[in-house]
Formats: sequence, structure tokens, C-alpha cells
Amino acid sequence: MSLRFKLLLVALSTLALPWAGWQFVRQVELLLRQGQEQALLASAGMLAKTVEARGIAWPPAGAVLYLQRAAERIAVDGYADDWSSLRPYAQALGPGDDAQKLRATIARDRDMLYLLAEVRDATRARFDPADARSAFGDYVDLVLVDGAESRRYRLTSAAPGAFEAPAQGEGERLPAHLSGMLQEDGSGYRIELRLPRGVMPERIGLAVHDSAFAEAAPAEPRRVIAYDEGAARSLQPLVPAHTRTRLVAADGWLVADAGRLDAAGVAARDAPGGFGNFVYRVLIAPGFGGSATLDGERPRLDASEVWQALSGVPATSWRAVDRGGAVVLTAAIPLQSADGQHGALVIEQANRALPLLANRALVGLAGSTLVALAIALAILLAFGASLSWRIRRLRNAAERAVRTSGRLDGPMPLADAPDELGDLARSFARLVDEVGAYTDYLRTLASKLSHELNTPLAIVKSSLDNLDHHDVPAAARPYLARARDGAERLGTIVRAMSEASRIERAIASAEAEDFDLRALVAGCADGYRALCDGRELRLELPPAAVPFHGAPDLVAQALDKLFDNACSFTPPGGWIALSLNADASGAVVRLANQGRPLPAAMQERLFDSLVSMRESSARGSGAVPHLGLGLYVVRLVAELHQGRADATNLADGSGVAFSLDMAGMPRRRLADAGSEG
Repeated sequence: MSLRFKLLLVALSTLALPWAGWQFVRQVELLLRQGQEQALLASAGMLAKTVEARGIAWPPAGAVLYLQRAAERIAVDGYADDWSSLRPYAQALGPGDDAQKLRATIARDRDMLYLLAEVRDATRARFDPADARSAFGDYVDLVLVDGAESRRYRLTSAAPGAFEAPAQGEGERLPAHLSGMLQEDGSGYRIELRLPRGVMPERIGLAVHDSAFAEAAPAEPRRVIAYDEGAARSLQPLVPAHTRTRLVAADGWLVADAGRLDAAGVAARDAPGGFGNFVYRVLIAPGFGGSATLDGERPRLDASEVWQALSGVPATSWRAVDRGGAVVLTAAIPLQSADGQHGALVIEQANRALPLLANRALVGLAGSTLVALAIALAILLAFGASLSWRIRRLRNAAERAVRTSGRLDGPMPLADAPDELGDLARSFARLVDEVGAYTDYLRTLASKLSHELNTPLAIVKSSLDNLDHHDVPAAARPYLARARDGAERLGTIVRAMSEASRIERAIASAEAEDFDLRALVAGCADGYRALCDGRELRLELPPAAVPFHGAPDLVAQALDKLFDNACSFTPPGGWIALSLNADASGAVVRLANQGRPLPAAMQERLFDSLVSMRESSARGSGAVPHLGLGLYVVRLVAELHQGRADATNLADGSGVAFSLDMAGMPRRRLADAGSEG
């Protein structure tokens, strides 16, 4: 993993800043919403007190029967087709846990009051209302209460169709009998009736009697309530703009409402657009839990907020509007008095500021974060690029020092830098100096040893010569011969070491001249063919002459060393390839041979003095050890010609290639030539 990629990962860690800002915006938005919830609850409480103070009647406490408004005249035929829009709000009045056994719906139009009672009962034990046995059959017990008057009716029929139910009890305002229709199906029966014109009881009670049970609970009259137009008109001046207030009775029945929410209009004027709406809904305030059933016009509000308020606990919620992107805040408070729970007051307010402010804050945060992130990323990338460039300079200098055996062509890069890389560069410089000094010591070691070994070697040889003139036992003669042979070999080694010093001095003092390098390489190749000893010599030269300024004798000597080395490692029947390539920067002589590849550790050290791969083969054979001066001479010649010598393994692993890359010896100025003359 590169340093720049690591710095990029570090730069990406700055994304924690926008995440923290996003969390901050969400918390602020949540606090704003909580503040608005408390404010709306307080407004609802004040409105409830104002309603009571102005004499607007609260819904009655306790169970009620809700009188719905019929959109059209209902035909009393025992069928429920005319009640399709009203039946979803039928009230369950059955006994005990089986409340769905009896479902009642009452409605009115301009003149009449209608009742639909649906009974779930599969038994068939019904009689006419006037029959004494009807008390033991299946019927619906109806109680009408108007002021002090109360009358009871037994709604039943021996067969489907019309029936007349006489009244039980006294009263003048309530009818003496009721006419209705009864229809049956597989699950039970339906009773539909219409009260006479002008009859509007204050309370109505309904109970079902099933012949399968010995006893039945009596009908308990409930207060009849309906939507109060007068209360709605009185409530209208108290409601703020873009706010809707609803007065709800027990079980969520709507008694009065005032105001207009107009959430779509608010959203169209002030709320953010589609993308801003998406940002607000997904990133800032996801998961609004408000009840969607509060939307629209319904006679009954079946919402969790309403039920919580009807239980005596204030409730708040938020919900999103499908169009435009606004949000609606709902607050529901209970209406309680000494008589009990009267209902709830529900206030809804379309919020046009909260999404807009939250989106503006988030968009501003996103913009500033992107700018800061871009700046931080650019700075980190620039710093990473600068740091990588400086490290590469230090690496290249170290590699050059390794290739040149500890010598640098100039000062160590970054050595004057005051930071940690400067400390590292200065440490490298000291290390290179130590390596260079040690390498210089090794290079002069041969001449020093040859000088120091000459005197003791002469003493050993003279002592051996003196022993030859004395009587030496025959058993000691072999040891004397071995000592003389070892001294001769040691002398050969000392002379070879002295030769290395002479070669260095000879190469350093060589004179340069202009010559044709192509002709030189071709001439050397012609001489090598006789020495190949069965090996194939391949030659590749440029078509034209290659002018070159240098020491031709030294170049030829370097080629001789390379060819001798190639012959030593090329198996019989193998091949040796010699080539020359030239361009404007200089010339490259390449000599490749078939054979075993070089070890990786030897490729950099092969051109050093006293380094050879033939030591193991020469050791123990009685021959003079190879001191590794040939390739050392090649390197000295290359450096004299402002170049370098390299050794690499062939790509296919079939052998080794040595290259002599030379730019030429520098030309001396005319003034220097004149002063020497």
C-alpha cells in the first residue's frame, strides 16, 4: 500500500466531521420539534379553557351513540345497501366479550331518524312482537328516552318482512309503536326502522336477546350526540391560521371542528423541493409516527393520539404530508371535569419552518464540509506527493551508493533538511561514508598486502634455498618440496595482487583518442572466434561506423575480460552473443552467454575487486586461485568512460548478459592541451 493511498485513507477519516455535524443538526431539529410540541400542548390547554369559558359545550361524559348524517334518503327495506358509507362506523353494542354480536348505526337526514341493527345469530326462534312467546325468542330490545319519558320496544318478527312493535311504557312525545323491516341471512338478521317525523330522543338504548341464553342484559340508554354546527362556528374564531382544531367525544366521535390545515398550500409556498424533502425525510427526521387517519374528513378519529388523550394522557405526534413536503404537528389533550372524561381536543398545525430550517442547516453544513474536505484532501495529497518524492530521492541516492560501492556523485539529498527525513538522510550519509571508507580500504588491501608479504616471502624462499645446501633426511624432502611449492603459489598470488594496483594506475592515466568503436568490436570478435573451442559466437553490429572518444586499448581489454569470463561459464556446444548499440548518449556493448544464472546476491558485487565465482572450482585443484580482477577491470574501464557495467540474468533463464554502457571519456580543453605541451 503506497504512502499516498494511506494518506488518502487518513483524509477520508475527516468524513467523521460531517457525520458529527449531521448528528448535531438532527439533535437540534429534535429539540426544535420538542419545543414546538410543548408550545402546541400549551396552546391546546389554553384553547380548552377558552372553549369552556365561552360556554361552548363539551361532549357529554360516558358512552354515547353517534348520530351520523345521511347523504341521501334511506329506504327502510331491511337491506343495508343505503348504509354502505355509514356502516364502517357502526357501534358494537353486544353483551360482554361478544360486543360484535350487535352492531347499531343511527343516521338522520333533514327530517327523519333511521336505525340499523345488525345481529349475528344463526338460531331461528322469532315471533311477532304482539305474541306473548316473543319474550322467549330472539329480538332486539330498543329503549327511547326523551326527558322524563321512556318507552321500550321489542323489535322482532316471526318472518322476514315488515313488523309493528308496540311500545311498553307511557309518554306523549315518543311513538306508541314503531314500524320496521327485518331481513335474514345465514349469519343473522338485520332490523331497519325509521322514527316518525319530529321524534328525536335524547337517549337510545339497544340490547340483543338470544333465545339460546336464559338471561340477557337490559338495554342501557346512551346519550345521542351528533356533529354540532353551532359549536364549530363558535370555535372558528379561536383557531390560528394553518391550524385545525377538532372537538372529539368518547370513542373518538367528532363533535365539532374549525380551521383549515392547508398543509399542501404551506408546503407549496415555503417547504423545500423534492430533493430537500427527501433529505429532510431520510437524513434528518426519518420515521414520523403520526397517524395518517387524522387526514381527511371522518366522523370518527381512530388514531393512537386520540385514544391516548381519551385515556387522560396528553399526546403529540408528527406526520408527513404526501404532497409538498410539509409536516404536521398534532397535539391531543383530554377534556376532564368532575363528571368524568368528556372527550379530547385535537389541534393540528402545518409546520412550514422546521423542514426549511433543517434543510438549510444541512445544506450549509454539507457545502462547508465538502469545501473543507476538498481542501484537506488537496493538502494531504500534496503533502503525500512531496513526502513520496523526498523519500524516492533518498532511496535513489542509497541505490546509487550501493551500485557504486559506497560512492556518491554528490552530497546526500535532504541532508540539510531539519525534519525526520533530514535525520535519516544524515544517517545514510554517515553510513555511506563508512561503507566508502571500508570499500577503499578493501580496494587498496591488495597493494598493501603484496607490499607487506614480499619481505617475509623472500625470507621463506631464501631459507628453503639454504636448506637445499644442507643434508636433509630423505623423509623430510617431500615436506621441503611442498613448502617450496606453497611459497611459489603464494608468490604468484602476491604478484597478481600487485598487478591489480598497477592496473588501476594504468587505467587512471590512460589517454583518450577518437576511434571507430564498431571496427574495434568487430576486430575483437574476429580474434575470439579462434578461442571459442566449439562454442558458437553470435555477432550483431550497427550498419554504420560508431565514432567514439576513449581509450581503445582499455575497451579491448575489457572485452577480453568479458569474453574470457563468458568462455569460462559457457558449456561446450553453447553460444556467446556479442552486440553493439549506439545512440546520441553513448554506446552499449553487450555480451551474453549460455550458462547457469547469477545468484541474486552476486549481481551487485560481481564487479568488485577480489570477488569471483570460480573460487570454489579452483580451490583444492592445485591451480592458482582466481582473484576476481577481470570484471573489476571491466568496471574501471566503464567508469573511466563515464559509464557503468551491469550483469543480469536473461529473461528466459538460459544464461547471463554483461553490458558495458559508456558515454565516452571527457574531451580536454585546448588550453589544457597547450599547457601540457
